[in-house]
Amino acid sequence: MPSGEDDLFARYFKPLAMTPGALGLIDDAAILQAGGDDIVVTTDAVVAGVHFLPDDPPDTVARKALRVNLSDLAAKGAEPAGFVLTLALREVSESWLAPFAHALGEDATVFGCPLLGGDTVSTPGPAMISITALGRVPPGTMVRRSTARAGDVVMVSGTIGDATLGLAILKGEEGGQGDGAAAHDAMVERYRVPQPRVALARAIRDHASAAMDVSDGLMGDLAKLCSASGVSAVVEATAIPMSAAARTWLSRDPALLARLVSGGDDYEILCAVPENRRAAFAIAARAAGVPVSAIGRIIEANHAPKLVDAGNREIPLERRSYSHF
Repeated sequence: MPSGEDDLFARYFKPLAMTPGALGLIDDAAILQAGGDDIVVTTDAVVAGVHFLPDDPPDTVARKALRVNLSDLAAKGAEPAGFVLTLALREVSESWLAPFAHALGEDATVFGCPLLGGDTVSTPGPAMISITALGRVPPGTMVRRSTARAGDVVMVSGTIGDATLGLAILKGEEGGQGDGAAAHDAMVERYRVPQPRVALARAIRDHASAAMDVSDGLMGDLAKLCSASGVSAVVEATAIPMSAAARTWLSRDPALLARLVSGGDDYEILCAVPENRRAAFAIAARAAGVPVSAIGRIIEANHAPKLVDAGNREIPLERRSYSHF
């Protein structure tokens, strides 16, 4: 006889498992055909009170849980192939699970990343959603974070800092005050529902020497990439792409810059691109519909990346990224 766990998963998530390899979610495993490609694997969890607020809408929680993993795949130059899901819940709630499952299914279809299987468990702690996503790249072409070289151009997609402001707005913190409902809603949406740059995966694979996504903060994540590659970098603060709303807030409080470049949840792509591939990368990104900006340069050094102002003076940062511990 099926357990309550089996019934729950079948009711809400079996309709999402449309790929044959999922085996209708009636087995303990699934089949993913490599088709001659390398399989790229990534996993991220989102936890209530850490990555999303406990009263965030369940549809946005579902989208964030999948999209943060798709962002990792994109940074590796990988095309989505499928994902497995683990849910740790305090209680079973129809009003929460139904919109969660519906939104997850929509994103799985939009991004071509079908559900392959999963598990549900009860927890006395906060809700947790863990996803392991799998992607494909041609053999030997996954883009690593350890292969940046001095002279490479540091490039980033989209805009930086919007999610940090969105979280500040949701928490009612000073400095998260917008210029009306539209700006307010846009920042909150950036925090709740990231936009994974899946469309940029091919361009990254073809042109970037190293890449990762910006999940914990631009300067902190750049430090990780540089450390892995044995190099450093100089970033021009004036070149960092920001939305009109973020620039307005920054003009009111210039000290906010440190928070914008160290806050998490941007989920943009940060990459090092050889100078002779820069133009080609920009053209490919434009064709993919993803804006990219050159913000600095990889240098031969062993210190942490520096953020500099228009006069090439270093801007001190008390912290560079969000840290769980």
